[in-house]
Amino acid sequence: MKLILEKITKTFPGQKVFRDISVEVNKGQTLIINGPNGSGKTTLIKIISSLLLPTAGKVVFNYNGKDLTGSDILPYIGLVTPDLFVYDELTAFENLNFFAEVSGLVVANFEIKLAQFGLKGRGYDLVGTYSSGMKQRLKYILALMRNPPLLLLDEPMVNLDDQGKSMVEDIIKSHDGITVVTTNEKENLKYVGGREIRLGE
Repeated sequence: MKLILEKITKTFPGQKVFRDISVEVNKGQTLIINGPNGSGKTTLIKIISSLLLPTAGKVVFNYNGKDLTGSDILPYIGLVTPDLFVYDELTAFENLNFFAEVSGLVVANFEIKLAQFGLKGRGYDLVGTYSSGMKQRLKYILALMRNPPLLLLDEPMVNLDDQGKSMVEDIIKSHDGITVVTTNEKENLKYVGGREIRLGE
């Protein structure tokens, strides 16, 4: 298993975000994308997830000996980002069932998963009644639902209390695939188990 970024460049009209970013990350490693706000961290993670096309270069995910590019990577990704939304008008159980059905998964024991992520007893509550931190926890359940080999975490600590941050640390440490983390917080760099990209320099 390997994630390869080959000379990734992204520009918007009148603005160059980054240029010629290349890195290789192997199974069991964590790639940290570090930089200040506005440096292009979220843009790069969207390119890795194939939600945004690069201006130049390509992303390759080698899985089981096969090189995957573009939207072919999507089934292997778990993504947590502030841009990802859950349905406020549905309960947590309804959100989980909906996303499982859309993904073609048969998942049981949602009560156990909610308890594991600090949401015990809240499965029948509308997500609109959740705090921002509780919604973030629900996003993690959704992202990990299919045991993704490629886990992409965009500012993973946002809206979380200390217990929630500890939960994320455990997820990153225990994930046996490839994990990509964006952050502008230096203390989060202790996750480094492989490679780092620094943007905005």
